[in-house]
Amino acid sequence: MQFGICASVDRSAELAAAGADFVEENVQKLLDGLIADSDWTGDQRAATSKLPIPAANSLVPGDLKIVGPDVDPEELHWYMEAVLKRAKTVGMKVLVFGSGGARNVPEGFGRGTAHQQIVEFLKMSAPIAEQNGITLVAEPLNRKECNIINTVAEAMTFVRDVDHPAFQCLVDSYHFWLDDNNLDDLKAAMPWIRHVHLADKDGRVPPGESGTADYRPFFRVIKEGNYQGLISVEALGFKDYKNVAPRVLAFIKKQWQEA
Repeated sequence: MQFGICASVDRSAELAAAGADFVEENVQKLLDGLIADSDWTGDQRAATSKLPIPAANSLVPGDLKIVGPDVDPEELHWYMEAVLKRAKTVGMKVLVFGSGGARNVPEGFGRGTAHQQIVEFLKMSAPIAEQNGITLVAEPLNRKECNIINTVAEAMTFVRDVDHPAFQCLVDSYHFWLDDNNLDDLKAAMPWIRHVHLADKDGRVPPGESGTADYRPFFRVIKEGNYQGLISVEALGFKDYKNVAPRVLAFIKKQWQEA
């Protein structure tokens, strides 16, 4: 199993020294799909990384709407073409569709229409992702951050509706625990889980740092589901990578072994 940390490639040397297998970047910061190819320098930054960069999160910026009355399908198509092409250039394999600001349902807007708009966006994006060797994964976000795709079970309704191999599912321990998701739902979704994020429920701090988290039941379901993907720490409070990252990686590896 490969364990990594969500961070800038500028931190890759520190993360490599800490024992991370990879770094997970941010789409907006490294791939920057809103600028022209001639202005993009993310490939140059990626080339300096001391670790592989197989994944990135924050797929769509909040002001580029996927849901609501102001959706521009042509702009979304242009944006996804740019992002997915650049993701391939830097060697990525997974892009995380969290994007709460872009997919949030405006007050008074029909949820059925919102669901269909997200499905249409993903049906447009998945074939482009497949052409570039990328898998898009739906990230269930807790209800304080977004009001649609809040649970693994709900995410799976989108996976089924899109019905494309380049669109699968993610589980994030923080969101999973915060909204009281059911481990049975995760077990049912395991054939479609292609990426995992980790953070403690208390304060979204790095795994083990709250002193209250037990990942073993969560990990047990993932292991029993024969998960073969990446596991990334996506947490707040990583101001001291040199001292915190080794401790966090050691904690999750031990919990994984014990699960």
